[in-house]
Amino acid sequence: MKIAILTGGGDCPGLNGAIKWVTKSALDPKNSENRAISFEVVGITQGWKGIIEVDPDDPKSCEKYIKHLDEETVRTWDRYGGTNLGTSRTNPFNPKNDRSAKVIDNIKKLGIDVIVAIGGEDTLGVAYKLHKLGIKTVGIPKTIDNDLMGTEYSLGFDTAINVIMEEIDRLRTTAGSHGRIFVVETMGRHAGWLALQGGECSGAYIILIPEHPFNMERVCELLRQRHGREINYSIIVVAEAAKPAGGLEFVKDAHLDDFGHESIGGIASYVATEIQNKTGFESRHIILSHLQRGGTPSARDRLMARWFGIAAVDMIINEDFGRMVSLSRGEISGAPMKEIINKLKLVDVEKYYDTERYNGRRTII
Repeated sequence: MKIAILTGGGDCPGLNGAIKWVTKSALDPKNSENRAISFEVVGITQGWKGIIEVDPDDPKSCEKYIKHLDEETVRTWDRYGGTNLGTSRTNPFNPKNDRSAKVIDNIKKLGIDVIVAIGGEDTLGVAYKLHKLGIKTVGIPKTIDNDLMGTEYSLGFDTAINVIMEEIDRLRTTAGSHGRIFVVETMGRHAGWLALQGGECSGAYIILIPEHPFNMERVCELLRQRHGREINYSIIVVAEAAKPAGGLEFVKDAHLDDFGHESIGGIASYVATEIQNKTGFESRHIILSHLQRGGTPSARDRLMARWFGIAAVDMIINEDFGRMVSLSRGEISGAPMKEIINKLKLVDVEKYYDTERYNGRRTII
């Protein structure tokens, strides 16, 4: 059976580890002795774009877009961030340019039996649509936003949280030296998990998330209450899609990607400017942006990449297609991809967020 692996959407640490462990699990000699099936593993470069643009009849094109994978090739991959296969935000089912028929045709011409798609809602949404059209697919969850339904964890989240914490730790020295307020903008297109947990880990004074529109006057009131009482600076963490009450999220430009998403951001600049204008407190802002996607994977992301990769091969052997590997109640399991499409795992404000302090709750039970 020929397994093809691809990574789609934004890159993050943990992708290479998942590729490694799908490959090693499929080709493991000892496990192969007990199987009635043997595997060949290839990687598709540039995500869904690669399977669209490859010409199965052209050796040079195949060399560019299809990479042979074996245990020696992937041996050290789990140590590195990003994706060695490359990625893209290409949508084969884009209604303005539907190329799904070409994808299916190329899959058949290349002799691919099953595709392991590593990605978020968009990438796995494509995998599910292909599954409905007769292509065998298995999904592995990846998104630093950790907003995928059907799983408690998605690859990249822990590393991104650590990046936020480390960058805020660095900001504290300059914030304290100058007595400034720093507003730190994190990613989080729909969900506030990155901002909330990143802010909690780094001891941010205020955290603003998309799930609860904020009142700018209340933000300023909280800062006035703290001024002169504890320390002479404050850190505010804000998710890129957070918005003031009655307002809309901030959009960078009118460009839409292949999945119809706008480019959002700029909320940190607005909040910092409003604070300085309303309170007189010196304020600065910083946008962490793609720093959150970079760097080497944390221990948790390396471990989860291993578990998810191994589980994906188990699902293939068990012919458990059209499903995504998941973490549920601390155990590795699977979830139907149809149940995660067009749904998002948002922060439960009542359970996790203090709407008076604009921060994480201080009660657990």
